[in-house]
Amino acid sequence: MSFNNTNTDILIAGAFAAFTVDFLVYPLDTIKTRIQSPDYRRLYTKNGAINRSLFRGLYQGIGSVVLATLPSCTPILLSSPLLNQTILLTTAILSAGAFFTTYEATKTFLQAINPSLPSSTTPLVPLPILHAAASSTGELVSCFILTPAEVLKQNAQMVVRGSPSSSTTHAFDGHATRQAFNKFRNNPSQLWRGYTALVARNLPFTAMQFPLFEFSRTKIYRFRERNGSKSGSLLETGMVTAISAGSAGTLAAVVTTPIDVVKTRIMLAAAGGGAESQREKVMKEMQAQGKDAKAEIERAQQAARGGRAGGLAIGKEILRTEGVKGLFRGGALRGAWTALGSGLYLGVYESGRRFLERRRVGDEGLAPY
Repeated sequence: MSFNNTNTDILIAGAFAAFTVDFLVYPLDTIKTRIQSPDYRRLYTKNGAINRSLFRGLYQGIGSVVLATLPSCTPILLSSPLLNQTILLTTAILSAGAFFTTYEATKTFLQAINPSLPSSTTPLVPLPILHAAASSTGELVSCFILTPAEVLKQNAQMVVRGSPSSSTTHAFDGHATRQAFNKFRNNPSQLWRGYTALVARNLPFTAMQFPLFEFSRTKIYRFRERNGSKSGSLLETGMVTAISAGSAGTLAAVVTTPIDVVKTRIMLAAAGGGAESQREKVMKEMQAQGKDAKAEIERAQQAARGGRAGGLAIGKEILRTEGVKGLFRGGALRGAWTALGSGLYLGVYESGRRFLERRRVGDEGLAPY
């Protein structure tokens, strides 16, 4: 499918899509981060049952991303009651705009230089490979912007809440964002710890999702065209895109869950400031329970360590201490919210592009699907 869109159209459509979806799926992302954390059992379970604290502050940390993307505005934003709303819009413009602009430009360029086979219109390099290359290029750019945001967000999601009667148990709370940000004041370069892990997760994810998405969408449109039911409406564009993206995203999400678990552990370990006091607190708790506190702490820290140990070493440690189940922790939840998020995200994005194109060139100038 091709559209007659400008870069501005792509930026606006990508921003609106991200703004819409981020708010809806953020609580599921918070729960996933907590489940994948090495402190999950200690903080969010009691006597083998899930603790109510797992579901507190589901939107805490939603204001983190803008602190990584707009450092010059940090002092103002930290004291602003509109922090969460600002972050959503800013993150949408920067990350989604960077990805989609790069993706569309790379895809168009690769298709233009891709020769056809002799005496045939069939392209030499199959389109799924071009789509995978384009999406991977977009991810490399997007991940550089997103890494500080992800590190801040995930550390803010793990901030321990107050008592149930405390006002800090509200879903929206800027204190978690500020608390996470303060951990990196003395060493801001730590905000980019985990870039490699984020790329290692997102590259195979997008390399799987986008070719499957483009293939599924093309097949659905061709089927509807043969049946005479293709209308070209915005509703059709959104629904077909949502179904294609949701199914492709679910498969890609489940397959890449082990990398996502490792990425979460690395990013949670990036905030090294306060580690000693937290270590002493946990040791006292475990000693009170009659456990070998030192051994338990060292095992948990080795599983979570993201600085000196590489991603492969962390993955091996998780496999040793928690088994295969540990590597797929949160996989079902990740698959579910990716289906919802990808379907809405790309559905809104493609509908937005079509809408902007229609406003600019009129129905007669619309590019064919």
